[in-house]
Amino acid sequence: MALTREQVTAVLGPVDDVLVAQIIATGASKDELTEAYAWIATEDVLMNEGRAFPTGRLGNLVRLLAEIEAEERSAWENV
Repeated sequence: MALTREQVTAVLGPVDDVLVAQIIATGASKDELTEAYAWIATEDVLMNEGRAFPTGRLGNLVRLLAEIEAEERSAWENV
């Protein structure tokens, strides 16, 4: 089942429409989005547990969320 805007914001909180559209376009499930978000929040922990970096659709979601996080961090640093 395709993600909805409500599911995306339930996992990520308030995000812009472009990001919502990009995430929905991946074809990911809510479970995959939740796991990708966990990777962003706890990447060091998961890697230390010996978990391999995700591939496929999950890996794409992790990269997309990491790019957004880096852009937001950069914007805050330039304030």
